[in-house]
Parts: sequence; structure tokens; C-alpha cells
Amino acid sequence: MQPNIKKALTCKSVDNYILNASIIDSYTPKMGDVAIFRVVQANGGYIMDTAKVASYLFEHDYVMLAFGARYATNQYEGYIPSRPTTHCQLLGRGGVAGLMTSKNATFRGIPAQLELVGYAVHPNGAVINTTAYRALETFNPFEIPAKVILSVGSSMDSGKTTSAAWLCGGLRAAGKRVAYIKLTGTAFPKDAALNMDRGAHYATDFSEFGYPSTYLLDKTSLLNLYQSLVNQAYQESGAEYIVMEIADGLLQRETAMLLENKAFRSTIYATLFSAGDSLGVLSGLQILEAWGIRPFAVSGLFTASDLLIREVQDRIRVPVLRLCDLVTSKATDLVIPQAEEADDTDLVEEMNTRIMQLRQRA
Repeated sequence: MQPNIKKALTCKSVDNYILNASIIDSYTPKMGDVAIFRVVQANGGYIMDTAKVASYLFEHDYVMLAFGARYATNQYEGYIPSRPTTHCQLLGRGGVAGLMTSKNATFRGIPAQLELVGYAVHPNGAVINTTAYRALETFNPFEIPAKVILSVGSSMDSGKTTSAAWLCGGLRAAGKRVAYIKLTGTAFPKDAALNMDRGAHYATDFSEFGYPSTYLLDKTSLLNLYQSLVNQAYQESGAEYIVMEIADGLLQRETAMLLENKAFRSTIYATLFSAGDSLGVLSGLQILEAWGIRPFAVSGLFTASDLLIREVQDRIRVPVLRLCDLVTSKATDLVIPQAEEADDTDLVEEMNTRIMQLRQRA
């Protein structure tokens, strides 16, 4: 009798498959390849299932996961095996399997230990890959249908997601349609859910196109993923503004790759920078300035401290916004042009026309 298999969020598109155990010793997995694992040590772990609900793991459970890499400076570093393998770790609770190579010494969590049981394959024997279910659209910097506001930060856990969410709330309070996108990172639904709860009309991330992680993606794939997510968010919500988070810090590979790209930067309407401390604010602004980016405001974890705010206020010319400011006109007046307040009739008509055009193309 086939055991009950807990399916992770990354594998939500996988309905029918054949379990193939015969290729374990000969097949080297790729990003997005789907496999079945037995939990050897749960270590208190869980996965987010296809309904985005936590499903706790126990020894001898069977789980369906996708192979992917992980870049998380405060948690794990991990990679897709470079050769056939039997033992892996749960790198991401959204359903990402791989081999952990390092862990932040202050992080107490221990990843669940997994044993590969077999690969999920098509009837023709090909391994099912989650990235194959939806094709990406080609990046075109002249075809970005909404005003994209970046939420970037000095590091992991600097406040990017929270700042983005409160800005979404502020834009909605100002009467604008707003969507949230997480462009890079490791699959996990929490960030999109927070932004929806705080006011976004629509929220999505890279896993919508089958990517368990964006770590080590090439530049072309990243830009095509950006175009695809923006088009989808606009088509589904008619968003005038899209608040888009790029994970981790400015020095992370994919973040730097995007921000150093002139074509990508040309599509960005505004940037919100978050930092965890005052030094992160000053150094981050210097890096952004070297790339030709001047944020409309700085926010993030450092704004929880009056002392940290005072350390930077006299040294920068960029407004400092607390969370409570991001949901008010203190933030929206910096990003919403005055002309938009005058007459929204033509804008709504244009928006509906563009939505129809995108749907015809889809």
C-alpha cells in the first residue's frame, strides 16, 4: 500500500506522477526536480502544504519536495546535490530539499534530515520539474504596465517585507490599487500573506512560476521572471503600483545582479530602503548611490529605536519613515504624483484597456 505523502507548496502543480526509485544512484537532480523523501529526523520541522498550511513532520513521514538552493545569512546555506545522492536536508519549509553546507551559528534550528525514496516522473520516464509548468515571458523594459516600487534592504531581516507591507497599506488607504511581489528568495508564503493582510489587493512570489528558490539563477531568467510576475500581478489586480521585494541584502548575488542592471533599473519607479542599524543605513545608501539609485525614504528595523534614528538623521538627506509613517501621506505623498490626485477617470479607462490587452496575450 502506498504511504500517505505530504505534498509541499513547491509541488502544488504536481498531480499525476510515477515514483521511480531505480534512478536514485544514477540521476543528478536539477532545480525544480520533484522527489519523494522519507523523514529520518524531523527535528521539529514542518512544511507548508499546497493550501499554505503548516504540516508538521515526524520520523518515517513521506514528503514531496522540489530540489533547490538556499541563501539565508541568518539561517542556512544549501545547494542542489552535484551528484546522485540519497540523503538531503529540508532547506526551506516551503518545500525545498538540498544539501546544507553552512548554518548561522546563532540559529538554533536544525533542518529535518531526509532520505531520498525516488523521483516523481512522467509516463515517459522524465523527472517532473516544477519550473516546466509555466513558461516565462521575455523581459522588455518598455512593457512594464505599472509603477514598480522596490523594497530592498541592507541584509536579511532588516525589515524589507514589513516595510513593503505597510507601504501597501498606505497606498491602498490613498485610494490606489496595489500589488505585492517577492521576486527573489526561497519559497515560503508568509511574506505574501502579510502584504495581503496589510492592504495589497494581490500578492504573489517567484514560486508561482515553479521556482523553489531563485538562488543562482542566471540574469536572463531573473529578468524574465520579473516581467512575468509583473504582468501577472497587473492582469489579476489592475494594480497601479506594485511593491516588489528583493530578498536578502544589497551584496547578495541576485540582488546586486538586478540593481547593477541598467535595463532593470530603468523600469523602477521608486525605491524604499530598509536597514537594521544606523551603519547599515549609511553604507547601504552609499552602495545604492553608486548604482544610481536614490531611495525616496529609508525605513526598517532601525526605526524601532529613537537613538538609531537620531544617529542617521543629520547625516542623510533621505526621509526616515517609521512603520506608522508608511501607511500615511508621509510616505504616499513622496511616491504619488500630484497629477494623479486630479482626475482618475482616464486612468481607470486606460487601466482596463491594458488589462484586456494582457489577457488577450496570455
